[in-house]
This record gives sequence, C-alpha cells and structure tokens, in this order.
Amino acid sequence: ECQQELTLVLALATLIAAFGSSFQYGYNVAAVNSPAVYMQQFYNETYRDRTGEFIEDFPLTLLWSLTVSMFPFGGFIGSLLVGPLVNKFGRKGALLFNNIFSIVPAILMGCSKVAKSFELIIISRLLVGICAGLSSNVVPMYLGELAPKNLRGALGVVPQLFITVGILVAQIFGLRNLLANEDGWPILLGLTGVPAALQLVLLPFFPESPRYLLIQKKDEAAAKQALKTLRGWDSVDAEVAEIRQEDEAEKAAGFISVLKLFRMRSLRWQLISIIILMGGQQLSGVNAIYYYADQIYLSAGVKEEHVQYVTAGTGAVNVVMTFCAVFVVELLGRRLLLLLGFSICLTACCVLTAALALQNTVSWMPYISIVCVISYVVGHAIGPSPIPALLITEIFLQSSRSSAFMVGGSVHWLSNFTVGLIFPFIQEGLGPYSFIVFAVICLLTTIYIFLIVPETKAKTFMEINQIFTKMNKVSEVYPEKEELKELPPVTSEQ
Repeated sequence: ECQQELTLVLALATLIAAFGSSFQYGYNVAAVNSPAVYMQQFYNETYRDRTGEFIEDFPLTLLWSLTVSMFPFGGFIGSLLVGPLVNKFGRKGALLFNNIFSIVPAILMGCSKVAKSFELIIISRLLVGICAGLSSNVVPMYLGELAPKNLRGALGVVPQLFITVGILVAQIFGLRNLLANEDGWPILLGLTGVPAALQLVLLPFFPESPRYLLIQKKDEAAAKQALKTLRGWDSVDAEVAEIRQEDEAEKAAGFISVLKLFRMRSLRWQLISIIILMGGQQLSGVNAIYYYADQIYLSAGVKEEHVQYVTAGTGAVNVVMTFCAVFVVELLGRRLLLLLGFSICLTACCVLTAALALQNTVSWMPYISIVCVISYVVGHAIGPSPIPALLITEIFLQSSRSSAFMVGGSVHWLSNFTVGLIFPFIQEGLGPYSFIVFAVICLLTTIYIFLIVPETKAKTFMEINQIFTKMNKVSEVYPEKEELKELPPVTSEQ
C-alpha cells in the first residue's frame, strides 16, 4: 500500500478552493462585528433622509439583528441548493457557480453607502450567506473526493482552517484605525469579492472530482486524466478500480434523495451521527463565546480600546490550533480529536460559569474567565469545528453524499441561526449561568461520539461503509430486499 504524496496540483487546488470559498464564510461571520456602530448610524441617517425622523430603538435593533441573521438564513438556503448544484455542475462547477453569490453582494455592499440604501446590505447578507452555505458543504466534498485516503483528513480540515483565517482577517481589517470606521466599512464588507474573483480566474485550470467524473458522468477517460493530474503519476488503475467498486455497490441504490436518506435503514446511524455532530458543533455555544468574549475581557479589566486587539488575538489562537489539527488529524484520528475537543469545551463552559458567577467577589476571577474563553476556542478548533464536515465526506458513499451534506448543512445553519436569535434572550434570563446550557450539549455530544462514532482514519470509503453496515444491522452494504420495495429494476444509465 503506497502512501501518496501531496502533489503541487492537489495542494494548489486545495488552497484555491478553500481561499476562494471557505475563507469568505469566516470573513463574513466576523466582518459586521467591528463596524456595527457605524452601520447602525448609517441605517439611522438613511431613514432620516427619507422620512425626516430617526428610527426608534426597537425597530433599529430589529433591523440590525435581521442584518446579522440573514447570513445564517442564507446559509440554510445554500445548503438546500448543494445537492442539485453538485450533481448538475459537478463539485468544481458548483464552486465556480457559487462565486456569483459572493461577487454580486460584494459590489452591492460596497456601493450601499453611496446608494444610501441599507436594504442593499440586508439583501447582500442573504446572498453572501447562500455563498457560505454552499461553500461550507461543497469545499469539504470536493477536497474529500480529490484526496488520496491517507491525506483525506488533513485536506478535509483545510476548509475550516481558511474559515478561521477569514475570521482573523476580518478582525484585523476591522480594527478601528483600519476599516471599521465611518468611511471604511463599505470597503470592509466589499472585500469579500476579492477571493471569489481570484477563484473564478484560477479554479478552471484544476481537475474536477474524479469520483464525480466516473460515477455520475460515466466518463472513465476524464476520471483517469483527473487522477493522473492530481497524483502526479500514471498508475492510477488501482484507484479507478476502488472508485468503480464503490460505484457497483451503489448501483442497487441509485441516487439517494434526502427523503430516501431518512427512510433507509442501511444509512440510519450515519445520518443520526451527522445530525448530532453538526447540531453539537453549533449548539455547543461557539458563537456565543465569541459574542460574550468582549464583555468578559472588559470585566477582566481590559481597556475598551484594547478589546479589539485581544479579540483578534483569540482569532489568531483559533487559526493556529486549526492549523495544528491539519497535521494531527491523520495521527490521532477523527474520533479522539472530537472527544478531546468536546471535553475541553465542556470543562471550559463549567469553569466559565463558576468564574462569571464569582467574578465580583474574587479579584482574580476575571482572568480565569479569559483562560476559559481561550481554552474553549482551542478545544473547538481541534475537533468540533473541523471534523464534522470531513466525516460527512467519509461516512457516506457517492450516491448519498450530496444529500447527506444537504442534511448536515441544514442542521449546521439552522442551529447557527437559532443560537444567534435565541442567545441574547437566554443571556438575559440566565446571565452567567447561560453556559450551563452549552455545557449540557457538549456533554451529550461527547457521550454520543464515545458510544457510536467509529474511527475512519486511513480507511477507504467502502471499508468505512462496512463498519456502519454492522451497526445498522443490515447484511450487505445495500440489502436487496429493502431496495427493491422502493425501486424499479435497475437499468444501466446512458
């Protein structure tokens, strides 16, 4: 069994796909945080120019939370488009098509101030959300299908690495003396179009997913050529045979839609695992921690004008830890990183609750809070953030993979949207104890992973599928009897 090297073509394809798409997700998550004050001011002035009076407090807050939450709502819509787009245009084609949802809103947001229209920003946040929803699902799928099995984990974590880089870049550009000021914010929002434009120019030179070419397009010559380009050598027959074996196993199943995915007993545990991992990832409070961080830093005595630098520091820690995960995921495996990550998050939430409750009584408590925030970020970055999307690629075969990403993506974005919407109310109701809710979610997710999720490191997609076949208590990868009830006899396509 030869270990495959990381070729230049594969490395560049990974970087261009991740920078062009995943980077924007992170960038747009963080880009509106810093200039929030100036943007709300702009909403107010625009309204006054039209009607002659200022917006009341409540409608302004509502407009602002709409601006912020349009992004995850768009992400949800993007997730629903994944299946149709990757099956029609291919993985690479879907990424190229997706740039429309970045370049158009980048121009609209950049012009919003000149055009005196805050509606443009709200629409753009929806569009750029669709872009993020598509890319957060298509990039891991594309890279997971390009990578040889010994590099699949490392490359599968790269999209998450670029999401954290995007957050950090937005935090740096969003420093008050750079772009988060009265004149700079439209530029800050518009910059998201730059990576998309680069991707539009460069990605066409790289190969499409060989699995897509062979299984969906039935084009063996193109698949072989793509593999040769990616692997840097000519002997790709073994890998073609492996893809074909997967194709044969799948012939009985045909294309598996989302509805069918929920009905199939042979995919039951895979589906439950993805829903729990994606829900756990978002509902474990990672966005709430970022949201809360500023207040924690302030109460720890960090000066108001310095908070933005500490926040950027936290962003840098996130990048470094995710970068470490790229190298560790093939050594320690997926399961261990998930267990370790969720356990660190669980501990951080518990200690943070105590620290926040006691912070006015004990002088050094605020510093403990800061340690908790940073530990939480470290914990989330090594497991819960990067691994769930990688696992979707690994535990589903070709015919169900796009539908699985639609389910996982929808859970991811709906949970993200829910946390963003509900967290301020939980915070009002529970105060420092709101992190108990997240601790419980971390605990339940950890227990589930420990009991159910198998290790997938360095296994072929077929081998992984067989592990789940045993768990689902079905005899073969695709039991004939169950399938025949739902399907007419299979005739070969095209």
